[in-house]
Amino acid sequence: NSEQRASTQAHNQRLSNRTITATKPNSTTMADEFTLSNVVCIDTAKSPHPISTGIGFFDHMIDQLNSHAQIGVSVTVNKEGNDDVDAKNHSFEVVNRYAEEDQAKIMGSVGAALGKELSKLKYPAGDRSSRFCCPLDEALVECILTKKKNGGDGKLVNFTLPPYGRYPVNKGRAKIGSMKTQYVETFFSNVAQTSGMDISLVKIRGDNGHHVVESAFKAFSRALRNLIDGTNTNNYTSAEFEKMWGVKSDSHISSLDLCREGKLERSTKETSILVHVLLNGLAKGADDSVNVSTGIETMDKFVSILAEEAMMSIEAKCNGDLYVDDHHTSEDVSIALGQVLNTAFGTKAGLNRMWCAVGTYGDAEVEVTMDLSNRPCITHNLSLSSNPNDEEYAGDLSVEMLDHVIESLVMNSRSTVHILEKKVGKTVVETALATAMAFGKALRMCAAVDPRRAGKTASSKGTLSV
Repeated sequence: NSEQRASTQAHNQRLSNRTITATKPNSTTMADEFTLSNVVCIDTAKSPHPISTGIGFFDHMIDQLNSHAQIGVSVTVNKEGNDDVDAKNHSFEVVNRYAEEDQAKIMGSVGAALGKELSKLKYPAGDRSSRFCCPLDEALVECILTKKKNGGDGKLVNFTLPPYGRYPVNKGRAKIGSMKTQYVETFFSNVAQTSGMDISLVKIRGDNGHHVVESAFKAFSRALRNLIDGTNTNNYTSAEFEKMWGVKSDSHISSLDLCREGKLERSTKETSILVHVLLNGLAKGADDSVNVSTGIETMDKFVSILAEEAMMSIEAKCNGDLYVDDHHTSEDVSIALGQVLNTAFGTKAGLNRMWCAVGTYGDAEVEVTMDLSNRPCITHNLSLSSNPNDEEYAGDLSVEMLDHVIESLVMNSRSTVHILEKKVGKTVVETALATAMAFGKALRMCAAVDPRRAGKTASSKGTLSV
């Protein structure tokens, strides 16, 4: 396995070197006084140049392409007579030197220049589409990219990000840092046109303006990565998906080599619990690798389905005070499961980190979008309090505890999770098990090792520990 990884890393390095050699920084003169230089987009390699547009928050958003699309991006904006700007100087005055200039011109021109460079990257043949949702604690944005085999200009087909946040009411933020939010649309419109990609950006949820914009740039970056790879979040059977993430892939082999596990055993006056998780790809098969016994049938099914879809082995046993209620047992099991998952994830360095997945059970259809963020947050619209049959119980688990189980699991695994109910189940049990299925699928992909990251964290901060 180590020899195979070394060979893969060497191959990737050779590919990166070829790409760097073939890609030269472009220089573009804008109308009037601005010039763009060092405009570079390199697949799975770093650009030797900085991102320096003169608008600090805009720089930070473009940098998401580095972290989440794994594309080395750089661009510098200069003004006539100001060509000696030190991009390594991170003072407010230098980073935001063009904040009071024509941002429509700057952001539009940067978008057009980067889009042109993105069009030069290698994409799979034929008509291709990629969808990704990026979950932040106060925002969820969906990006769909479409690239047609006959080429031509692309267009921004949907853009529903405004208003940027709740404050001021009905207006949202006009500026984030020094960047004017109205020109985010200008940027993406120009990227679409020159890249040849149709771009759709739809705000599903979003109360925080900063996070709405950040979610949009991250969703775009992740969708772009999948488009280049030929993969998609709703297709697990394609040859490209199997090559990148399947059981024979470098990702799967690297994931198994980590031997990740988490175990917790504890007893209180209310419950005695053992939860042991191994992220081992169900090495012995589901029948021999999933053993869940909590005394609550719905809870057993929920955890078992989640584990099978996540391709992880689990032993979960609980002897609880069910003669009192289902509360202590279901709560403690979900807390323990979240904690052992967080232990198994480790630092999360080198992991894919984000994914979205759909689960169906009966009539229910649920999508879970997950980020192993270390920023625990759960947002959902499941029909629990307004379920069709006015059910108090999901099988033998009270509906209020199903809600609490999901919350406890997410918070203790230190993940950010958005759950979207796409189709309502005939019963709450169907909704619960569709959620478990989607949760497990997303978890598998988030916890997968991406060998191209070479053990580095998928974050513009460089870490998820703070």
